[in-house]
Amino acid sequence: MKRLPAIALLALALAAPAGAQTTTLHIGTTPTDTGAQVYYAIDLGLFKKAGFEVEVSSLNAGTAIATAVSAGSFDIGQSAVSSLAVAHEHNIPFVIIAPGGAYSSKVPTSELIVAKNSAVTRASDLVGKVVAVNALKSITSIAVDAWLDANGVKPDSVKFLELPFTETSIALTSGRIDAAFISEPSLGVALQNGARIIGHPYDAISHDFLISAWYTTADYAKAHPDIVRKFAAIMAEAGAWANTHQTESAAILQKYTKVENTGTMRRITYVSRLVPAQVQPLIDASAKYGIIEKTFPATDLFAPGLR
Repeated sequence: MKRLPAIALLALALAAPAGAQTTTLHIGTTPTDTGAQVYYAIDLGLFKKAGFEVEVSSLNAGTAIATAVSAGSFDIGQSAVSSLAVAHEHNIPFVIIAPGGAYSSKVPTSELIVAKNSAVTRASDLVGKVVAVNALKSITSIAVDAWLDANGVKPDSVKFLELPFTETSIALTSGRIDAAFISEPSLGVALQNGARIIGHPYDAISHDFLISAWYTTADYAKAHPDIVRKFAAIMAEAGAWANTHQTESAAILQKYTKVENTGTMRRITYVSRLVPAQVQPLIDASAKYGIIEKTFPATDLFAPGLR
């Protein structure tokens, strides 16, 4: 029997049978590259092809998305793996159904920066200084903790300030903060304004790991296995397209989120399937730096059919 190529198999998985009833999906995501696969899928017609109508809500706070998923207002949400680890520790029944954006040290999209005229050049220079992250007790603070630790500096010797990425460039220039861990597209803007990179904090977690994931409740995944399977296939196809069409995907990202491409903006990498080894590093780092009490196997977060 002749084998179908992988792309043909994916097309079969996504195709809705003729005359099939349309299903509406309510999806919550953040206005960032890491959660943009749904927007690419909409413009590529992938949801429609699979028999879905989608209503996507873009929220800045992952906690608001989680609350809506838990309440059933959203069928599917997108969040950082570290946040899902916290939910797991508190017995909130979320399960990952597809990967979101991934970090690769080959194309870092988040960096630790200082002002152009700053005297700070290494980790030890930050002792007693103020470092901005977009959220305390989050993936960004975990990464800076890990980077300081890896460079022989105790994380508690540095003062952390919670500050939106969009405000960090001005805060650096004015001297309000001494350094900031910042992601694209704000990173590109800051570098154009003269900021300097002094470290790659995500490398201290791993050179290759999953930053975010698409999730739902365990009950929803159990009751709708076909929807979960099709959604995962759609995210895989949309992510693969975005990886090789960065100019086109940047235009779609700006269309839906108003995130402007600076022209030098580094783009997030998408992976096609859940791999425990890519999810485990952030869970382990979350435990090491006090976000959760203890680590656990990454597969505990996966929907049953994906374990």
